[in-house]
Amino acid sequence: MNPNPGRDAAPPEYSTKQARKAGVTAFVGTTIEWFDFYIYGTASALVLGRLFFPDASPAVGTLAAFATFAIGFVARPLGGIVFGHFGDKFGRKNAVIITLILMGIGTVGVGCLPTYSQIGIWAPILLVALRVVQGIAMGGEWGGAVLIATEFAPPNKKVLYGAFAQQGSPVGNLLATLAFLALTLLSDSVFESWGWRLPFLASAALVVVALYIRLRISETPEMKKAVVAQERTRMPLVEVLRSHPVELALGVGAVVAGVAITYVKTTFALAWATADLGFDRGDFLLVITIALVAQVLVQPFGAVLATKIDPSRAIRWMLLPELVLLPLMFLLVQTGSVPLAMLGMVLATAPHAMYYAALAGILAQVFPTNVRYTGISLSYQLSTAIFAGTAPVLCQFLLTHTDSIWPVVALGLGYVVLSLACMTLLLRRGKARSDRADAEPRPEHTSTRKDAAHS
Repeated sequence: MNPNPGRDAAPPEYSTKQARKAGVTAFVGTTIEWFDFYIYGTASALVLGRLFFPDASPAVGTLAAFATFAIGFVARPLGGIVFGHFGDKFGRKNAVIITLILMGIGTVGVGCLPTYSQIGIWAPILLVALRVVQGIAMGGEWGGAVLIATEFAPPNKKVLYGAFAQQGSPVGNLLATLAFLALTLLSDSVFESWGWRLPFLASAALVVVALYIRLRISETPEMKKAVVAQERTRMPLVEVLRSHPVELALGVGAVVAGVAITYVKTTFALAWATADLGFDRGDFLLVITIALVAQVLVQPFGAVLATKIDPSRAIRWMLLPELVLLPLMFLLVQTGSVPLAMLGMVLATAPHAMYYAALAGILAQVFPTNVRYTGISLSYQLSTAIFAGTAPVLCQFLLTHTDSIWPVVALGLGYVVLSLACMTLLLRRGKARSDRADAEPRPEHTSTRKDAAHS
């Protein structure tokens, strides 16, 4: 028996063909999962308040619907912990297959759910339960998809391939918005009666397609190496909290601008524009659709930029323009003009979209292989639970209690500043760690943790 399996474990072998296949697999899977997650947000802004909280005023009903929307985010860290543990110990592939099935169950379940008028208080209770299922699934999905994309990629292209998984978010959001845009052809009565259910029910077919694709991918090279070298950790969560608390805290802050701004610009802005500014539902869904098309086209350039130049400088170039463009967007939307609202939304989308593309690949290099799934999942999902899921609720609360959009703008700018500071510190820590590793002579025998950290 080999007394030191980690010493003789061969380094991972990278194949461009396999890396591209893994990237496409991650993209398709996350697109379907994000579609499922985003259609709930759109439905929350448009219809769920009236159907599941009919006794409340329109504003309070929307607030209640946004609260159920936020519950999905609160559940996401649990999914990150559960599937991070599973993925770090037993592999990335099986974890993302299970998350996909769970998301399908939660989404189709919402589409089949009776409303308050049919089953009373059980309707919102079951709605919350299904949203929790969605949240757990999404919490486990993101980290696994990112690692499938990045752990097949060669070391100098991890940020680039991580963008494949990130691209699923705007495409899924775009598909969700297009689905509800198509439903504007229905009358309001038909839409509220059964039309809103169609995107949720259609998810079943999409999940089957994504499941077929995921079953055909193999385990990642870096996870295979960790298994051979016996580098797996018994309790990945405990290891992350004990050995990487600073990286975890900075990771949470670094994620904020990549996720929370989206819900300020889409979920909240949709409710605000249609309820308070007099925009037609179809017109503002078209505004969001055009912005999402722009995001799909622009977003990958963030990963390219962070690969070509110093990542710290790239991050500044991406996020600093948002400090001007986000307030400009709200000013243009407030004019009530569809073309101006569209222009503002497109301009404000580019900075945080490019940042989001680079985020996954950078974060995936912060944690060692044996706790990487747990580390990046917890960073991302805690951030979404604390900041993204609460963003529409906070925005609606600020608007309702101040009767002004400017506190909402200030909140969005706070998200940007927080991420800029945390990502800058995270990159500095990574550079300092790399410089120390290069300066120190490599010993013949290294600890399991150190091998994992340099895999």
